[in-house]
Amino acid sequence: MSSAHFPFSAVVGQDDLRLALLLNAVSPAVGGVLVRGEKGTAKSTAVRALSALLPQVDVVPGCRFSCAPAAPDPSCPDGPHEAGRGAQRPARMVELPVGASEDRLVGALDIERALAEGVKAFEPGLLADAHRGILYVDEVNLLHDHLVDVLLDAAAMGASYVEREGVSVRHAARFLLVGTMNPEEGELRPQLLDRFGLTVEVAASREPAQRVEVVRRRLSYEDDPQAFAARWAGDEHEVRARVVAARALLPKVTLGDTALLRIAAACAGFEVDGMRADIVMARTATALAAWAGRTEVRKEDVRQAALLALPHRRRRNPFDAPGLDEEQLDRILDGFPDDEPEPEPDPEPQGPEPQGPDDGGDGDGDGGGPDGDGGGLPPRHDGPPAQDAHESPDAPQTPDTTREDAPQPAAQGAPAPEQPAVAAAEPFRTKALSVPGLGEGAAGRRSRARTAHGRTTGSQRPRGHLTKLHLAATVHAAAPHQKARGRAGRGLVIRKDDLRQATREGREGNLVLFVVDASGSMAARQRMSAVKGAVVSLLLDAYQRRDKVGLITFRGAGAELALPPTSSVDAAAARLERLPTGGRTPLAAGLLKAHEVLRLERLRDPSRRPLLVVVTDGRATSAGALGGDPRELSGRSARLLAAEGIASVVVDCESGPVRLGLAGVLAADLGAPAVTLDGLRADSLAGLVQNVRTAVTHETPRRAA
Repeated sequence: MSSAHFPFSAVVGQDDLRLALLLNAVSPAVGGVLVRGEKGTAKSTAVRALSALLPQVDVVPGCRFSCAPAAPDPSCPDGPHEAGRGAQRPARMVELPVGASEDRLVGALDIERALAEGVKAFEPGLLADAHRGILYVDEVNLLHDHLVDVLLDAAAMGASYVEREGVSVRHAARFLLVGTMNPEEGELRPQLLDRFGLTVEVAASREPAQRVEVVRRRLSYEDDPQAFAARWAGDEHEVRARVVAARALLPKVTLGDTALLRIAAACAGFEVDGMRADIVMARTATALAAWAGRTEVRKEDVRQAALLALPHRRRRNPFDAPGLDEEQLDRILDGFPDDEPEPEPDPEPQGPEPQGPDDGGDGDGDGGGPDGDGGGLPPRHDGPPAQDAHESPDAPQTPDTTREDAPQPAAQGAPAPEQPAVAAAEPFRTKALSVPGLGEGAAGRRSRARTAHGRTTGSQRPRGHLTKLHLAATVHAAAPHQKARGRAGRGLVIRKDDLRQATREGREGNLVLFVVDASGSMAARQRMSAVKGAVVSLLLDAYQRRDKVGLITFRGAGAELALPPTSSVDAAAARLERLPTGGRTPLAAGLLKAHEVLRLERLRDPSRRPLLVVVTDGRATSAGALGGDPRELSGRSARLLAAEGIASVVVDCESGPVRLGLAGVLAADLGAPAVTLDGLRADSLAGLVQNVRTAVTHETPRRAA
């Protein structure tokens, strides 16, 4: 036997991943798998190899929608089909690219023929191809929101609907949804997260012997894929036979009352939302028993089902890491006595298959496929940047620096003390900030933009394939030509040149770049805690509005890009949590670093508009390596950003009865509004969106250079 893909049974370690995939192969009703983990851990390799283990499916010959011959879909566009014998083919694994269009996913309807001839000429999409098979989405967390909505609808209803101006097509779409993602690149929407039955976390092994085995198998596969697959053909056959046997045994498995009580108690004890978790756990425990060759569900089946089905359903906000307290789980499960003494567990109840030839990796580390490069995480730099030994605290003093918890001045010539990181205050709901004008960026929920979805605002000639017909404009374009075209009946004579595309207005996601002052003037613990709480609140808002975020901090002698622009707002929150304070205030360096980052991002993604959020008290006490007057430099840097039309807002962190108002001066130079920490709250910040637009659109008074 040969295979173009790396054999499933040759993947080294990753027991949870392989088990979760096999349980879905045994019982597709489990609901799919979400695989979370770092790059190079065989996520994609294992998923692609799974399709070779699935039993073949019976289909109606010639049906593009994979109808079952014993029970064909009565609404199949290729039907009607008569029940009878069919043909067998392998189960498909269909990959959904992150950048796919909606028409590629659901299929396309020929609008011209539908209007002119009344014919439903339909070209199936990926959902039709994946029916009764696997739909695989690599980097599912980067999938566009409108595609996520389509997937949710199809997964919930088991069918796909394509509608164009009253002309609709429906076909069955029941598939096993498998997604992989790197959490560092952003999290999933809660609705889609809950739609996955199981989730597993994968990581590269830190055991040298296992990593050696990963490299050995990969190199062997790349040298001769056919020979490598042949060496593992026996193991693949055993796993495939075990899947078939487990599927046959599944209807005979008994889920007793005690097992059901344990499932319900686990879901209630971990406070998961809704009832989907209970149902998924029940199906998973039943599949585990069938996989182990048993006809009754045991406590260990319920425990393993909880570890796979509950972690991703316990998240309450984007910054919560998925996980489960196993001690708490054991206490819950032990609270229900068994109906009768359980026999000794069967051997390998959790292990998906033997290692077979080249056995040498039996742990839980990397896989050895083409996508598992055996590499681990790069070294993590969790600590703060080193403090400049020659910096000193800010001057002059204000009530902020004379507070009891403020940093005290160091002796002359001594290094400035670095304050340890403090926890963020409780986050709150912020008022919406938006970029003025009408953009054309990626779909999101922040600023106005021309998008594929939203309210219809007009029409235009289609550029390429027609996707959203503007019916009134099409009829208006065709009407003057009906006599010349020899119209004889009631229907219009439509030509391709008559078709008009609807233009729509919705919301886009922006690049929200935070520039945070971490100097000594911000070092008062209560004050910095409030600042971090405000930034975390804005990060939560960015997550909900589908923005990219970046984080720049400035302190001491310069500025640092703490987090390059990314879709992972939880990564930004983690960097912020570890942020220390201390040293002088190089405000100009922070603004110039922001200018540099935005310039590069404009080249990478010209359609995504930026929103600059500067969090500072407005002081500038250090010019860093630039030299000159710090305040003059900061003013010039701010005016440079304003001249390029970058929408900004200044969050004024100054507090106390005596206020210098320097943040307001900075805001004037940026052409931006200034808002206090308290004023950032949604219930006290009136009209900020209007102020942002006014400040950027119209000339504002600025401090003289």
